[in-house]
Amino acid sequence: MSRILVVDDQRNMRTTTSMMLRSAGHDVDEAASGEEACERVAQDAFDLVLTDLKMGGKDGIDVLRTVKEQSPLTEVIVMTAFGTIESAVEAMRIGAYDYIQKPFAEEELLVKVERAGEKRELAGQMSVMAAEFRERYRFDNIIGRSAAIRDVLGRIVRIAPTDTTVLITGESGTGKELVARAVHANSLRADKPFVSVNCAAITETLLESELFGHVRGAYTGAVGARKGLFEEANGGTFFFDEIAETPISFQAKLLRAIQQGEIRRLGDNKAIIVDVRVIAATNQELKVAIEEKRFRQDLFYRLAVARFILPPLRERREDIPQLVEFFLQKFNKKMRRTVELGEGVMDYLLQYEYPGNIRELENMIEQGVALATDGVVCLDDVIPPEARESSRPPGRPNQETLADVVDRAEREAIEAVLREVEGNKERAAEILGLSATTLWRKMKRLSIG
Repeated sequence: MSRILVVDDQRNMRTTTSMMLRSAGHDVDEAASGEEACERVAQDAFDLVLTDLKMGGKDGIDVLRTVKEQSPLTEVIVMTAFGTIESAVEAMRIGAYDYIQKPFAEEELLVKVERAGEKRELAGQMSVMAAEFRERYRFDNIIGRSAAIRDVLGRIVRIAPTDTTVLITGESGTGKELVARAVHANSLRADKPFVSVNCAAITETLLESELFGHVRGAYTGAVGARKGLFEEANGGTFFFDEIAETPISFQAKLLRAIQQGEIRRLGDNKAIIVDVRVIAATNQELKVAIEEKRFRQDLFYRLAVARFILPPLRERREDIPQLVEFFLQKFNKKMRRTVELGEGVMDYLLQYEYPGNIRELENMIEQGVALATDGVVCLDDVIPPEARESSRPPGRPNQETLADVVDRAEREAIEAVLREVEGNKERAAEILGLSATTLWRKMKRLSIG
């Protein structure tokens, strides 16, 4: 049997629904408003929340968002009246398990509740399995529950024990090096070196010397022989980040090194045998580079024996809350702070487009933790002014961003309460449910006199 919170501002409906559930053996609590429901969810644990969609104050969507932020494994079913089905569908898109249309029969309600309970139990089992899975395969830094991430993790486990070359493609900031390191960590080479090089950061003239080494006198300034990074990686894994930035002439030598397992130091005719697994990554479309004669087709096929395609963060938004929590914990620990997200911040993070992907989200959270006051990360702490401006859709410069809407709503609410209490800030803070310091900070940020 499940622990259920029934949320409805109509007493008769709330009582009748609770009686149906209790008669089936469920442990049921009630909340008469969205505000009360959000408080209960923050203080207690529920298996299921059954909430009306249309309520005064905080509505069912607000309750749903709070539940998913506070307790992602808690399932939510929304109750909707005739004519509000579109809102119910929107609720399911956000994360509701199902919806039920009023008036409903007891049997229909109990079936939906039972199925939601089964889904939660399975999700709980999968969560435990995921923790064990990550501990076993050392995937601590690859965060997410989306189908795309589950597929990546599964492929790593299957491919890692082989010596197959790997090509990882995806936009900058999607975690290509994390995948490369996970492949190495789960391979038979895990106790050997993992050597990484960003090909875009090395000039063409130094690339061959840096990777393959050189003998004394190979070029002006080569006063002694030097072992290259490829030799340093012998027995382990070599990761070529931004492989598309390498010149065609170098690509031919790299192909030979992969195929024949040997290199030549710059200025030397002697072949050196190396045993290296190669993993390469790029944010470019290599087939286009091949058509433009910037990348060798034979090298592409030699690298792409096993291929990972990492989706941008905007295409796996369901992973954002887990990533945010991971980065919050990371930077709270690093900065010896204990801060949490303020109202509206998660909503903004969920809708932001992330041109810099996970790396950009990480930077935003680090900035937020560093700037937070009173233990709360506000929108202004996370989003710099220029980012707000750049987040407006092209060609629609006057459209408000979500941050603008939140600011406007906060300003109107604070000003209305201040007028009601004739400027008494302590009383206004009490009515708004804020500390006096938080109210002062908000007034300063929103330029309220």
